[in-house]
Amino acid sequence: MTTGSVNPRRADTRRNHERILATAAKSLSGSGEVSFNAIAKQAEVGVGTVYRHFPTPEALILAVYQREVRQLVDVVPSLLEKYTPEQAFRTWTTDHLAHYMMTKRGLADALRTATASRGELPASAYKAMVGAVATLLKANVDAGTVRPDLAPETVLRGLGGLLYLDPNGEWRRDVASLVDLLWRGMCTCRD
Repeated sequence: MTTGSVNPRRADTRRNHERILATAAKSLSGSGEVSFNAIAKQAEVGVGTVYRHFPTPEALILAVYQREVRQLVDVVPSLLEKYTPEQAFRTWTTDHLAHYMMTKRGLADALRTATASRGELPASAYKAMVGAVATLLKANVDAGTVRPDLAPETVLRGLGGLLYLDPNGEWRRDVASLVDLLWRGMCTCRD
């Protein structure tokens, strides 16, 4: 008779998978290089376990990227519960999206290498980011703070300017300036 609990082996597999991804994310944040041996050691799993989950470095890099995007997307509802829609947008942009971009430069380099043969990043990650921006925009439209004719893809392209910030400089100040510029173009109020 089963109690409906998760098979311990599957739970262990999921934990290993997550530990590998978390360790790889830390490794990729700095160097942008993937060493299955180093990741296995830091994640406290065998190197064979890493290869079973991710048969190639490219597969691991893409999985880390998708995990990071999922975290960016998943935080949106909690921000909307905690803040006003405008503040949720600003907090998401500064404390999550820009912070991710400033601290994950190694991952960006690794992604360029991993996707060189494919030519593009997974479409699901882009769609998820568009969805996160759409959710933030809808909350702001409902609050009357932004224009209803805004396309989330356009706003996301505008946020692409974050890629040009210097992670070693005053990026938080620069993010605030970029968000203010975007907000003036998005808001319903006219100064």
